[in-house]
Formats: sequence, C-alpha cells, structure tokens
Amino acid sequence: MSEILTEHTDGILRVQLNRPAQKNAMTSAMYTELADILNQADKDDAIRVVLWHSTGNVFCAGNDVVDFLKNPPRPGAFPQGDLMDAFVRFEKPIVAAVQGAAIGGGTTILTHCDFIYAVESAKFQLPFINLALVPEFGSSFSIPARVGHLRAAELYLLGEPFTAARAAELGLVTRVVPDADLLTTATATAQKLAAKPSSALLASKRLLKQPSIGQLNAAIKNENQEFMERVTSADAKEALSAFLEKRPPNFNKTKAPVAAK
Repeated sequence: MSEILTEHTDGILRVQLNRPAQKNAMTSAMYTELADILNQADKDDAIRVVLWHSTGNVFCAGNDVVDFLKNPPRPGAFPQGDLMDAFVRFEKPIVAAVQGAAIGGGTTILTHCDFIYAVESAKFQLPFINLALVPEFGSSFSIPARVGHLRAAELYLLGEPFTAARAAELGLVTRVVPDADLLTTATATAQKLAAKPSSALLASKRLLKQPSIGQLNAAIKNENQEFMERVTSADAKEALSAFLEKRPPNFNKTKAPVAAK
C-alpha cells in the first residue's frame, strides 16, 4: 500500500501519510512524492484546498532515521529541499489535522500550513539540538516571527516536548479540539475554503505570504547549508547512533583531546 494516500473530492485534495507502523516518519521517497503531489495540485484548477492528515495515532515522527542516514541532505537538489520549494511555491490553502506526536520535521512542515487543528493529546517537539542538528524548512525564520525570539529559543535550544495547549498559546496551531472532532473540524474548514471564490482565495494567500517570502527563502538556504555541515559532524554521528541504539548520547567522547603542554 502507498505510504501517501490521496483522494480528490469536491475541490478538496485529501493527503494522508500512511506509514503508521513507523509513526509516519518521512523517507526520501515520501518527501519526493509529497513534493510532486503539491506541485501537481498547484496546477490543477479543480483542486482548491489541501487537507492533510495521517493514519494511526502519530501525525509524523519527522525523518526516518535509518533512511536519513542512507540519504542525508547533500549540495544541489535533494528530496527535503524539493518539498521545501513546493511548500514555498504552493498558493492554495493547506489545512492540517494533527493527532498524537508531531516531532522535528513533523512540526516544522506544519509552519507552511494555513490552518492547523490539533487534538488535546497532541505533542510537539523540535529536538534538532538533541541530534546535534539545526532547524529546517525555514522554521528558523517562521517560528521566531510568530512566537518571538525568547520563546523560539526555548523550543529550539532546549528541544523539549510541548503540549497542544502550549502550541495554541504560542500561535503555532489554529485551535485545539477534542480527539473525536479532529477530522470533522478540519474537513469543515476545508469545505468552507473550497466554496470561496478561488481567484480571491489564491490572491489573499499570496498577499499574506509576500512580505516574508524573501526572508523565508533566505532562512531555508542558510539552514540547508548549516544542516549539511552539522549532519556530518562527530556530534551528529554520535547522536544518531545513540538514537538507533536506544541509549543516551555521549558528546564528551566526540571532543578532540587537549594536547599536553
């Protein structure tokens, strides 16, 4: 079965991550496929809005670490970069429904959505620092722009989980809803959007994005460069190995010894 399911009904393109046994962690192939889906949807006049959700009890655990180690970001075109470009270009509204955990890229990807509904039990986390990595998907710009530097520093430099209620307080989700109402609420918003005049809808989203698009693209460029450098570091190798081995990382052993005088 496909790892990304799609269904187009009444102007709404439903996009569903479908890898529940792996907590909907994203592989390189999934990044590429999702980028292709968005690029095609952007050109299809019959699609007015995207409704994005996931199978199972986790929204998205970020990168599939095993796949990520085999296919890390490299200079030039790479799957995560293709999806970033697709999100930046996408002109139609995106409504997301978040259940369970949204970890790392599972949270940063959401910054490109226009409506985000999360269940009361949802958990978010930006744990890049714990993996000796840095923010991605332009979130080093978009999240501080929404929540301010001090709150962004708390999220990124500590890398600790936070609740859906905290995400709503910070302005990172539209609304927190009961678990049973998640998809109904998100679908109702998608239906309302699909009924709006499409040209005005596109123009309105374009105007909302336009003032910050240059800063977002600059952040993505800087993040990608820094990410590629960090992912090959000794600290990142230790952190990712520790993750796979289910043990605490030991960053002390990655430090070069000080030569005796």
